[in-house]
Amino acid sequence: MDLSEKIVLVTGAASGLGAATALVCAQSGASLFLIDRDSEGLHSTQAKIREFGARSEIYLFDLAERQACFDAVVAAIRSFGALDALCNVAGIVQFHHVRDVTAEDWNRIIAVNLSAPFYLSQAAIPALLRRHGSIVNVASAGGINGAAYIVPYSVTKAGLIQMTKSMAMEFMNEPIRINAIAPGTMD
Repeated sequence: MDLSEKIVLVTGAASGLGAATALVCAQSGASLFLIDRDSEGLHSTQAKIREFGARSEIYLFDLAERQACFDAVVAAIRSFGALDALCNVAGIVQFHHVRDVTAEDWNRIIAVNLSAPFYLSQAAIPALLRRHGSIVNVASAGGINGAAYIVPYSVTKAGLIQMTKSMAMEFMNEPIRINAIAPGTMD
């Protein structure tokens, strides 16, 4: 996979699948705009990216706010001059019995796992259309099959799958690809 001269925005880049996504893109030659709210983790990912000789910028912010999502896309484009791909990887999973899920937990998980990918996509689509770019949303097998003790997470991932399908249909005749992947449990 050759991503040289491509600019990729990755959310959740401080750890886990987000960091792994950023590293694979860096190995393939992409320049990366890394987003997370974990400063230490972002700096760690950025240091590993430098080992591949790839360029990266970090952006520390909380995905729970609409304006912050738009600001992040503007910052990415300002940093690199364009945007070729948006990887919505960030997500919150909490294990609770449904009776113990608080309104605060529910609202935060919905904001980060579902609203943020929508707002980031909304903000990024004009730039992605100019470059015939891509959106990749990381859903979950839990969004297809459901799962006990992670009801809010499963709901958001099911919503992300349907959002991806609906957006892809809306843009099917335009130069943009919008896809989701739905991995199962991983290390």
